[in-house]
Amino acid sequence: MESTVEALSAAYEEFIAAAAGVLEAKEQSGGQKTAATEAALEVFKQRWELFRVSCDQAEEFVESMKQRIGSECLVDEATGAAPTRPPAAPGIPPISAVRLEQMSKAVRWLVIELQHGAGAAAGAAPHPHTSAHFDARFSEDGAQ
Repeated sequence: MESTVEALSAAYEEFIAAAAGVLEAKEQSGGQKTAATEAALEVFKQRWELFRVSCDQAEEFVESMKQRIGSECLVDEATGAAPTRPPAAPGIPPISAVRLEQMSKAVRWLVIELQHGAGAAAGAAPHPHTSAHFDARFSEDGAQ
């Protein structure tokens, strides 16, 4: 992370210096278009592109960290390994990773079933892939 911040900071400093170079070249030429102003503008464009690339890289880093932290928090909450945080709601026990995976598969299965059934007309025969015995509930849900 430190190297990303340093790279972004360096690119920013070079970009600002290039902008100052354009202003100085323009001032020295009296506002006229000269080889010096054109060269300063070219350096400015290059530094601008480098700064944009650095910003994109920093943004990618931040996004990857957000995903990583989110994944770690999800696993911690699913396995109950995060004792320092209070539960999301009183009385709701942490969910096991196995149960989380089962629920995820059940949701995916239901989405597939809904997608297959979405094109069928009302009252039409069920989709050939429809499982009449499919139950999204799990054994521990039965008591609810």
